[in-house]
Amino acid sequence: MRSPAATGLLLATVGAIAFSGKAIIVKLAYRHGVDAVTLIMYRMLFALPIFALMAWWASRGKPALTRRDWLGILGLGFSGYYLASYLDFAGLSFISASLERLILYLNPTLVLLLAWLLYRRRVKRAQVLGMLISYTGVMLVFGHEVKLAGADVALGALLVFLSAFSYAYYLIFSGELVQRLGSLRLVGLATSVASLLCIAQFVLLRPWHAALVAPPVIWLSVLNATLCTALPVLLVMMAIERIGASVVSQVGMVGPMSTILMGVLILGEPFTAWVAAGTVLVIAGIFVFTRRA
Repeated sequence: MRSPAATGLLLATVGAIAFSGKAIIVKLAYRHGVDAVTLIMYRMLFALPIFALMAWWASRGKPALTRRDWLGILGLGFSGYYLASYLDFAGLSFISASLERLILYLNPTLVLLLAWLLYRRRVKRAQVLGMLISYTGVMLVFGHEVKLAGADVALGALLVFLSAFSYAYYLIFSGELVQRLGSLRLVGLATSVASLLCIAQFVLLRPWHAALVAPPVIWLSVLNATLCTALPVLLVMMAIERIGASVVSQVGMVGPMSTILMGVLILGEPFTAWVAAGTVLVIAGIFVFTRRA
């Protein structure tokens, strides 16, 4: 019989791999001429029923939400899931899935920087060292990609970096609401808000006929909403219950490697010595950073 620790490790690994597949699906959908606004609308449209069900399930028997709770949910839904997701999708139209995943993997360092700026929390020397190693790795891959794809890579990298920053903001300010509402209820409500915002964005910015996309875009969006969005959220939360957030974050190191592997095998992205060296540096830096956090 599998132990809770082994089950937790398996859940965390599958969750990290499933979540990292999002970039691959987005890049495949872009091949059919769809834009970021339309693509993210379809992703969140298909994910909305799952998130709403999640929120309802976690809210059973719980106290009603206060006005302060709703304001917090709206703010976190906007920053953590709507804005972060849109910026990520927009950035992926300019950069490779490998570079996108490495930039997003810097998220713990952005959380630390925000905590230092807002709350003056102490930063340890080992954490600074880990950050320097990781950012050096990203710059290696970024510099190599600029040479191959041109100046648009800088715009794409900036958009994805802002996406990571927006999600770091969500993590910093979600602590109080998580304690009061519970993680499953908060995630379900915040992602439902984000889904509605993504749909409203499409309605406001695009004509209705823009929803007429190639059939593969629909099926890819369904996969993105289920396999790469809702499922990883549940798997990671179940893993945290069994082995704790610290171990889950360490297991998450498989994410960049799986994205790069899928990028090479599915998208045909080049795997060069620069990409390999940058990936090793990013993962090593985050390992040093989280071990000293």
